[in-house]
Amino acid sequence: MSYQVLARKWRPRTFHELVGQEHVQRALVNALDQGRLHHAYLFTGTRGVGKTTLARILAKCLNCTAGGHGDEGITSNPCGTCDACVSIDQGRFVDLIEVDAASRTKVEDTRELLDNVQYAPTQGRYKVYLIDEVHMLSTSSFNALLKTLEEPPPHVKFLLATTDPQKLPATVLSRCLQFTLKHMPPERIVGHLSKVLEAENVPFEESALWLLGKAAAGSMRDAMSLTDQAIAFGQGEVRHADVAAMLGTLDHRHVLALVEALSDVDAARVLQEVAKLAEQGPDFAAVLDDLTAILHRLAIGQMVPQALDNGHGDRETLLALSARFTAEDIQLYYQIGVQGRADMAHAPDLRTALEMTLLRMLAFRPQGVPKPARTPLPLRAAPEQQGSVEQSSAGTAVEGATGTAVEGATGTAVEGSTGTAVEDSAPEPQPEAATRSEPPPWEGGAAEDPSPGAEMCETEASSAENTVAATSQTLPHEPSPMSQSSPGLAEPVSGEPGPDEPAPAEPPPWEEAALDNAQEPEGVAAVGSANVASPDVPNTPDLNPAASSDVTAAPAAADVEPVVESVTESSAPVDTVSDTSTVADTTPVIDDRSASEARAGVENGIEGRLNHAVWLASFDTLGLSGLTRNLAAHCVVGEDDGQSVQMLLDPSQAAMNAEVHITRIRDALEAAGYPRRLDIEVCELPGDVETPRQMAERLAAERHAQAVESLKRDPHIQQMQQTFGARLVESTVKPLEPENGR
Repeated sequence: MSYQVLARKWRPRTFHELVGQEHVQRALVNALDQGRLHHAYLFTGTRGVGKTTLARILAKCLNCTAGGHGDEGITSNPCGTCDACVSIDQGRFVDLIEVDAASRTKVEDTRELLDNVQYAPTQGRYKVYLIDEVHMLSTSSFNALLKTLEEPPPHVKFLLATTDPQKLPATVLSRCLQFTLKHMPPERIVGHLSKVLEAENVPFEESALWLLGKAAAGSMRDAMSLTDQAIAFGQGEVRHADVAAMLGTLDHRHVLALVEALSDVDAARVLQEVAKLAEQGPDFAAVLDDLTAILHRLAIGQMVPQALDNGHGDRETLLALSARFTAEDIQLYYQIGVQGRADMAHAPDLRTALEMTLLRMLAFRPQGVPKPARTPLPLRAAPEQQGSVEQSSAGTAVEGATGTAVEGATGTAVEGSTGTAVEDSAPEPQPEAATRSEPPPWEGGAAEDPSPGAEMCETEASSAENTVAATSQTLPHEPSPMSQSSPGLAEPVSGEPGPDEPAPAEPPPWEEAALDNAQEPEGVAAVGSANVASPDVPNTPDLNPAASSDVTAAPAAADVEPVVESVTESSAPVDTVSDTSTVADTTPVIDDRSASEARAGVENGIEGRLNHAVWLASFDTLGLSGLTRNLAAHCVVGEDDGQSVQMLLDPSQAAMNAEVHITRIRDALEAAGYPRRLDIEVCELPGDVETPRQMAERLAAERHAQAVESLKRDPHIQQMQQTFGARLVESTVKPLEPENGR
């Protein structure tokens, strides 16, 4: 007997032997078992997915006589041994009329076919018309078929098959029960080929089957045909090298070697792998396409490992590789690869374009990332883990956050018309967050501590401008014990009584006088002079170690005349630049409870514990930048037991939670005086806790509101509004930002 190809020899003969297409199999089996049969079925799908096979199986189910010759003999599991089943399998069943619509497209052929519809079946229970590639029929043929297709005789069933259902008229589609067959995934194709080759006693390598499954492109018939070709090419065996040579495709292992070289940041190895590829004469554009496809799968493996497909049989290898990249690297490499693919048309040759694209990936790789990176998978924490973290640390994260969250609001920058900078003394001391204009001590900068003796006071209260000009010069002096003990903290809160100085019970009268002077129409010019070292004025002992380094404290003696405090330019500028006529109205007021909580948070930080209040106050002094700063800005401090610090991260930023950023934050905290092990957990943040990012946005909004209010009260702007009918566009107002950009 002549040899029969595998695609015909292993064609399914029952629904149970069918590979894939479970959704179609389930519908047809239930319809046959319940007797709910339609008169016309339409099977659509790409080539080789089982359209004709399903139609023949359905024809056997309709005509099998093992259960009887009447309608009760219709079954979803044909016997395969009766005369009807055997005749259908052998292609000689009289009542199964198979029509190739691609070769019989004329209307005369269709009319000849329909002339015999009215006659009863000769051998079987139903007369079945199987029309393959039905979309090839002409318009006249479809019109001739419509009436019969809508109301056929009870003994006739129409089974239509097509690869292009879009070409069928809507009138035909509405008369049929349509089933769309799916592509075969490579996993299913490899599994079926393994069973077939084992039954045929053909030695094979599994990696070779993955090449065949990928080349079949979802068609089981193509996979069986390629397997026949591979057996002949390999002299009775299916080997990986033979299949790769037969298909002429690129060996997937070479692309994986390129990805491994990228993960090791080894430019020399990358070029060596490209040279090995060049020996096979591949299409370098296809190599880059395969590389970007692998990067896409690596990104999926990082985010959702269980969703990573096994299309090449390399799932475990890709999962191991995905842990050697950071999420930023994969996204950057993918974008460079896609852009490099578009630029290949302008390159001198394709190999040069591929090499330059790979080298560009390494050149633009973020600095400071460990080589190779070790990224825990998946990047997002499990839901149950998030719930436990949220329950264990929700109470700790809220502690001490309210007092410091409002710190610094009293010194917001507003762009006023006169540009004056005046700090008014309130009836009660108000904490004010100060920032540094120089690097912190651990980065080489020198810490400063203001001394009350450096102030130069006048005795005449009426000469306010002269007083401001005189007090703008401050003296350099040695760091205070406060800054030496905890260099990583933000500057202490101004206006708080020091340990050796009692807190004032009520505001002294000269502060009320200074407040009254600030309400006069003529403003006081802001002084921005630099720090000038004056040898004539000696340094005096620190009377108030908790005073801010940015604002010089007013003298506490009762016999000192009213003084207007000045802002020095050596420190970071205090964000209070507004019209003098509106300073007292626009400066946010912090209540006693918030001030006390802020002081308590800073004191806890001095004792060596990092809480959220200290985290907010010292965030800008940590020296973080880029993605690391963005990650830290969305964190809140949970708890600090002296050995480790637990931080909670907003789930929306979980993709940035890489080890390289955690290391940088830990190093910054260690330089700030908190040598701890850092743990960042991803969970929902409490609603009443403010992150550094939220605090910065709130302060920016307050500065903008103050700037708008100051401009509205500016007499020049008011005059332009009255004279020319001008209108202030509030969205274009930009408040004055600190000089350090924070």
